[in-house]
Amino acid sequence: MIQNYDIETLAVRAGITRSQFNEHSEALYLTSSFVFESAAQAAARFQGNEPGNIYSRFTNPTVTAFQERLAALEGAEACVATASGMSAILATFMALLKSGDHVVSSSGVFGATVQLLNNILLKFGIETTFVDGTDVVAWKSALRPGTRVLYLETPSNPLTEVFDIGALARLAHGAGALLVVDNCFCTPALQRPIDLGADLVVHSATKYLDGQGRVLGGAVLGRRELVMDGVFSFLRTAGPSLSPFNAWVLLKGMETLGIRMEAQSRSAMELAAWLEKHPSVAKVHYPGLPSHPQYQLARKQQRSGGAVVSFEVKGGRERAWRVIDSTRMISITANLGDTKTTITHPATTTHGRISDQARARAGITEGLVRVAVGLESVRDILADLERGLAL
Repeated sequence: MIQNYDIETLAVRAGITRSQFNEHSEALYLTSSFVFESAAQAAARFQGNEPGNIYSRFTNPTVTAFQERLAALEGAEACVATASGMSAILATFMALLKSGDHVVSSSGVFGATVQLLNNILLKFGIETTFVDGTDVVAWKSALRPGTRVLYLETPSNPLTEVFDIGALARLAHGAGALLVVDNCFCTPALQRPIDLGADLVVHSATKYLDGQGRVLGGAVLGRRELVMDGVFSFLRTAGPSLSPFNAWVLLKGMETLGIRMEAQSRSAMELAAWLEKHPSVAKVHYPGLPSHPQYQLARKQQRSGGAVVSFEVKGGRERAWRVIDSTRMISITANLGDTKTTITHPATTTHGRISDQARARAGITEGLVRVAVGLESVRDILADLERGLAL
C-alpha cells in the first residue's frame, strides 16, 4: 500500500484492511483461531499454499495491520511482530545463528541484551565480541571467519553514542555477515537504518511506537527472505507472539509517532543545553549538542537528536540518587518512550545485572542519570531536576 506517501501519512493509514462492516478505526480481532471453509482450505493454509489466517500465535489480522504499518514506516519488505523488544532480539539471533557462529556487538547495548549475548546464546555455542561501536577499525579487527552478525543500537542506551550504519553495513557485507540495528531510540520518524544499508531492524515497540507506556511489543523488519523464512519460522514454532490487543494499542500509538518524536526531541534539546551549563553536571550525552562526539554523524543519519538525554552528576552515585529522589513530577522508572518524562540510574537498574567490567566498557558511571523526555512543559522538567541538582 501507498509506499509513495510521506511517513506521517503512513503512520495513520498503512496496514488498514477493513472488514465487511467497513469500520474506520482498525478492528481488534480477539480470537485464538480462524474457521476454514473446507478441509482442503485448511490444508492449503497450513502448507502455505494459500494466504490467510490460521492461528493467532502467528497469523492475526490486527497483528498483521501493525506489521504492515511498521514495515511501511521503516521502508522494509516484511515485518514480524513479537511479544517484546527482547523477544524480537532473541528471535533474530535464533533465526540467523547456529552453534559455532560469532557475533560482533557494540558495547553500548541494553543490559538485557548483554545478558542474552553473554549468557544465553553462549549456552548454544554462539560467541560474542564486544567493541567500541564508534570505532569502525575495532569492528573490523573483531571479525572472524564465523562472524555472521554485527549488532548495534544507535543511538546507544544510555550514552546516546551514534554509530555509522552505512560504514558498518559495508563492513558486514564485505565479511559475508548481516548488520542488525536496534532503532528503538529514534524510530522511523527520525531514522531509517534500512535506507542506510542495514539488513534487519529490531524494535522494542513498548517504547516510542506505543508512546504512552501501556503495552509490551517488539518487531523485526527487513528483506522478505530474512524475515519470513527465518524470523517468522522461529516465531511460528517457538511462539513469542504479539497479542492482538497489544497490536491494536500500538497501531493507535503510531498514529501520533511523528508529532510526539518532534515535540519530545525539541524539549530534549532544550534540556540538554540547560544541563550542559549547570555547575553540578560534569558531562551531558545528547546527539543534538555540538559537543557530542558524533554530532556530525547524527545530523547525517537522524532527523533530530531524539528524546533521551543522559548526564553525569558530580559526586557519583550518592549525588545521582539525590537528583532522582528529589524529583516530584518526573517518574522514577527504567522504561522510556512515554509521554511522561522518566528518570533512572542506569548503573543500578537497566545495566545493574551486567558485570562491573561490562559497565566500564560501556562507559556507564555511578554518576550517570538517564532522562527520557516526555510531553510536559520543559520549564517544569527543568524545575524538577534543579531541585536535586541545586542541593
